[in-house]
Amino acid sequence: MSDVLILGGRVVDPASGVDDLRDIWLRDGRVAAVELPGGLKDVKAAETLDAAGCVVAPGFVDVHVHFREPGQTYKETIATGTKAAAAGGYTSVVMMPNTVPVNDSVATHEWMVDAARGAIVKLFTMPAATVGSMGEVLTDYAALVKAGAVGFTDDGKPVLEDAVMRAALLGAGRLGVPVSQHAEDTRLTGGCSMNAGPVAFRLGLRGMTVEAEARIVERDIRLLREIEKSDGVLAHLHVQHVSTARAMDAIRQAKAHGLHVTCEVAPHHFTLTDEAIGDYDTHAKMNPPLRDEADRMAMVAGLLDGTADCIATDHAPHAAHEKEVEFERAANGITGLETALGLALRVLHKANGMPLARVMGLMSAAPAGIVGLEGRGSLGVGSFGDVVIFDAGAEWVYEAAKGWSKSRNTPFDGAGMVGRVRGTLVEGRVVYKG
Repeated sequence: MSDVLILGGRVVDPASGVDDLRDIWLRDGRVAAVELPGGLKDVKAAETLDAAGCVVAPGFVDVHVHFREPGQTYKETIATGTKAAAAGGYTSVVMMPNTVPVNDSVATHEWMVDAARGAIVKLFTMPAATVGSMGEVLTDYAALVKAGAVGFTDDGKPVLEDAVMRAALLGAGRLGVPVSQHAEDTRLTGGCSMNAGPVAFRLGLRGMTVEAEARIVERDIRLLREIEKSDGVLAHLHVQHVSTARAMDAIRQAKAHGLHVTCEVAPHHFTLTDEAIGDYDTHAKMNPPLRDEADRMAMVAGLLDGTADCIATDHAPHAAHEKEVEFERAANGITGLETALGLALRVLHKANGMPLARVMGLMSAAPAGIVGLEGRGSLGVGSFGDVVIFDAGAEWVYEAAKGWSKSRNTPFDGAGMVGRVRGTLVEGRVVYKG
């Protein structure tokens, strides 16, 4: 690996407490030095990047992406998905298990992370919590963690049975990894395609109530308490894509009582409401659905006060034919890797006053810590040379047709963004220039 110098940028690294002009030296894939401007003038590097006028931050970490490989490569591949990630400033991503076949074995995990898949950012996996994601029999947690799994989830489906979820939390807790839960009581959401409320009523669609999300979160928190009391294990529950004020409040209370609960919020849930569906726009259909303005603001509040631990995109690409159908039949999900920074800076930083360092922490150090990615999410000396360089003041319009993802399913086509990625480096290698 060759040396790289990044000069003249505003280094914003929450993990190291740095927010100032600094020069950075990357050597052999790691951060070799972070110095005041001019402090590295004697270093001879193979490549020098001028970051004047830009922010230099730890590469972003996304703990929730879908790259559709194996089995649905017409939507996305690991190669195309990681290109989209790099374009969005992401240097590490965690892939969900709802592939075909489901990632529930060491063999499938190893196939996915193999270099032959063509990933240009670091790819990690969170295999299925239960065999086939059927919610019945646990997968081999010990073997999967030994192989590199960073947690377990049946994402796309909840673990509904109390006994199974308790066993999952206990087993994963003993291994020091989280169980990441898709909080949806599917016994309450059959036939539902959007949020329950006035918009659903106007459109004549069956809506998901907030109870469907909140009940699962509240049940899982109760199981954590039981496990700590009866087994002495501080298990780790991670709640995916929180979308309701009631669920956020339950997480806030659990944290106040010392339970190990973390959660993520997706950019679409702190940016849009169910009004974005308009007249049956399937690009605004996802699960959990877009909620009302009170819930949207509760997501912003949760991110501002620290209840929400990180931003995760839930990048979920679909082919055009899966969206260009009746609303109730359309696939759930949107792409998100290339718009996350632009929305976070527009909505959280610019509109709601969140300090830039806090936004960076939500996208780097915090998610890295949730899934135990040591040496990532920081620009401290010795950390991996995972870096994003972006113009924080740039205002631009996202054009889905020019994106790097294989799919174009997004409600943000034509939307205004703040902050544009100019370069992404993974372990000291430039993988994207914008």
